[in-house]
Amino acid sequence: MFIDFTQIDISAGNGGSGAVSFRREKFIPKGGPDGGDGGRGGHVIFKVDTNLHTLQDIRYRRRYKAENGHPGRGSNKTGKNGKDVVILVPAGSVIRKKGSKDIIIDLTVNGQNYIICNGGQGGKGNARFKTSTKQAPRKAQPGIEGESGIFEIELKVLADVGLVGLPNAGKSTLLSSISSARPKVADYPFTTLKPNLGIVKYGEYESFVMADIPGLIEGASLGKGLGHQFLRHIERNRIHIYLIDCMEDNPYDVYTTLKNELKNFNEDLIKKPSLICRTKSDLKQELSPQWSDFNEKIYDISSLTKEGVDELIHSLVEVLNNN
Repeated sequence: MFIDFTQIDISAGNGGSGAVSFRREKFIPKGGPDGGDGGRGGHVIFKVDTNLHTLQDIRYRRRYKAENGHPGRGSNKTGKNGKDVVILVPAGSVIRKKGSKDIIIDLTVNGQNYIICNGGQGGKGNARFKTSTKQAPRKAQPGIEGESGIFEIELKVLADVGLVGLPNAGKSTLLSSISSARPKVADYPFTTLKPNLGIVKYGEYESFVMADIPGLIEGASLGKGLGHQFLRHIERNRIHIYLIDCMEDNPYDVYTTLKNELKNFNEDLIKKPSLICRTKSDLKQELSPQWSDFNEKIYDISSLTKEGVDELIHSLVEVLNNN
């Protein structure tokens, strides 16, 4: 199951208490204080694992608590630190405090880690409180409480190229025809309900990542048709491909709608490079007069016959290399 948003309750470990202890050895009746400090509480750490592609595992474990630090002991022995808790997340995970729009950390690189809640420091043992006037202190500090909070994790798909279009525009079919991805393809709207990623290879050793974003409808930027859940995955794409069905009666209106939805969601999205594709060109339908309203180059492609696909990939590579 693809899960791209969840909330979790996180608590770092508390610091261990300092010890009250006195040195007791034969022939040394008043050996003085030797209570050690408490250990540090365990941290809670986010770490990127690129083998993960969903927040599913995290969603079903809503609370994470690191181990408390161990108390100090006699003979000036410091308590053991509490064990850290490491939460593995997919690349593209954005962390926020619940209810806040401010991003704490954007985790994008494999192995990247971030301490989201620091463990509390251990308390000082009584050996720390010995002075010239107080030779036998019976005072020690408790450990400091670890940090805690409720955090939101939002997953935004990392891809070089994003396919943007209405439902049934041919996005999933294109992705499956030029990569090893096998998204669900069917002749009804909203067949794709989650982003699908595919690796598109070109040349001998080079490739780029393409994302099939679920179909957008007018009002998506306001949340209509699960719009917000879909649009968040477009934000990281370097290039957008607008896919418009060749049988569309009003193709320029569709193009305008798609661009407006992206703009209303995040104005920076329409500043990114883009290409326009007329899909299903193998159907050889009479084209709408509105196609003449486009000033941009139109790429005619057929995912079934592969017509125009090589030219499209070549153009994508050129744009990627120049941006």
